[in-house]
Amino acid sequence: MTKSSAALRPGEARCPEGTWQDVMAEDAKTVPDFLAKESYRYLGSEPLPSSRYTDPAFFELEKKKMWPNIWQFAARNEDMPEPNDYVVYNNLGRSYLVVRQKDGSVKAFYNACRHRGRQLRTTSGTANEFRCAFHGWTFNIDGSVKDIPCRWDFPSVTDEAAHLVEVSVASWEGYIFVRDAKEGPSIEEYLAPLPEFFKRWPHGECHTVIHVAKVIPANWKATMEAFMETYHAPETHPQLMGFIGDVNSFYGMWGDNVNLDATPFAVPSPLYDISGKSQQWIIDEYVKFNGRVEGVESGCDVPEGETARRALAQATRERYLAATGHDVSHISDAEMLDALVFNVFPNFSPWAGCMPNIVYRWRPWPDHRATLMDVRIMLRAPKGTKPPRGAPMRMLSESEPWSTAAELGALGRIFDQDLANLPYVQLGLEADPNGQVQLADYQEGRIRQFHQTLDRYLKRQA
Repeated sequence: MTKSSAALRPGEARCPEGTWQDVMAEDAKTVPDFLAKESYRYLGSEPLPSSRYTDPAFFELEKKKMWPNIWQFAARNEDMPEPNDYVVYNNLGRSYLVVRQKDGSVKAFYNACRHRGRQLRTTSGTANEFRCAFHGWTFNIDGSVKDIPCRWDFPSVTDEAAHLVEVSVASWEGYIFVRDAKEGPSIEEYLAPLPEFFKRWPHGECHTVIHVAKVIPANWKATMEAFMETYHAPETHPQLMGFIGDVNSFYGMWGDNVNLDATPFAVPSPLYDISGKSQQWIIDEYVKFNGRVEGVESGCDVPEGETARRALAQATRERYLAATGHDVSHISDAEMLDALVFNVFPNFSPWAGCMPNIVYRWRPWPDHRATLMDVRIMLRAPKGTKPPRGAPMRMLSESEPWSTAAELGALGRIFDQDLANLPYVQLGLEADPNGQVQLADYQEGRIRQFHQTLDRYLKRQA
């Protein structure tokens, strides 16, 4: 029996018009346990200080104590598939060369000449060596020194001292990560339990088909948090309400670094009146506005007595098999349709489920008032084939809306709606004398989780 509102403890309240579990109970196939069982933790109800988004001193603490100690998503395998390929990854004034070695392994170095510090590369590409354009110091792709002009004038510089400075590097499911700190958790420990969960949706078999980025005039956390809850959907994305169960969403947390917002698709919002609307109408709305990659997901006819959700899930399974050769007959309706948006502290968000998958990343660019947000769309390669080289990143200018990138389809309009709020969020946070940010206990609880994780880094001794 559902508890009355008076009997609920903080964090126990759920949408009275239906929960994620209610939606799952009507599906044709059962979701895995980790998408069914409650994994939410109540972490308090106190407001956050708005200074966390506006104070340059707080930003400097993040820069000093948090960013050097965490794994940062720097590249994908398909960005640099061949030996001698490299990616330049920049964040917070630091630049890294992430380089594919001749044996297929990956090394990462600070992108700085050991002579007088000039960056060796400003764009990604392929190179047999890294030659400094200032004085000609040259390095092999493994970071070792190859040539120092007038070597006779540097008697104190050994080959070891001239080696490019390495940083920690790790990989998981095609994602390549770097970390300044030499010591710390392995990538598997840091990402846990994602390595276990994502066995159902192997991103290592995927490749980037679309990659678009834009600088947002707002703090990196405020920008990221706009994508960590579905509470904003009715006001910000009214065109989606006919086919997303916004307040039915499931929010989960695991450890300090991982959380999930799972939002059901092909069901109408409990807040939306669909009187007189058919199940076919739900699918038609989905096709118009769902924002998935055009040509991969589309609609279908709803058989008599069937629900839009079940019909669309089955049609998507059939299309997926035809497009990729991978059998997904065992995969649940939720994994075929829903927005299963994981976040990994502090700024990496891979969507789960079957393709196409969206991957978000947010970086301060360059200070506490701006964020570089980049979005990848990934598809799973057909069975038995090697994923091709990934699409290069398209950088939108300040004046170009996301919808300028026609390759994003309906997703571009959704991003424009999301990110139109952010400049005014930043201005409001800086102008509000109240100095507080209020968070919902459940729907915004994972934002609180990330702030508590951030505090653990900021409280560390230098």
